[in-house]
Amino acid sequence: MNIIIDNKSPRPIYEQICAQIKAQIMSGELSEDDALPSIRNLAKDLRISVITTKRAYEELEREGFIYTAASRGSFVAPKNLALIREENLRRIEELTEEISRLAVSGGITKQELMEIFETMTEELK
Repeated sequence: MNIIIDNKSPRPIYEQICAQIKAQIMSGELSEDDALPSIRNLAKDLRISVITTKRAYEELEREGFIYTAASRGSFVAPKNLALIREENLRRIEELTEEISRLAVSGGITKQELMEIFETMTEELK
């Protein structure tokens, strides 16, 4: 598992960890029941507080991405299709907001955006 912390990011470190682990789960890089590093080992590897990694793992567990087995550690939870869909929708909304800001600042029309989107989705089929 590869996690990179950006100390210059305004995003809290625990959120950076959560986002990267979620992305690895969603992409299939981490599979169901894969073991995650222990909270202490991850903190040591990233050179951050154990409290920060604990908070990230708690958040991931609360959201259903991982589960913890007593005395065994934390593992990737079975895929919940509704959860994955919701996470994808949330991410699409974030990206759409960014696209909207870029379009406005660049003078790109809604019609031009729709043409780009239609072209992109045709290539996926």
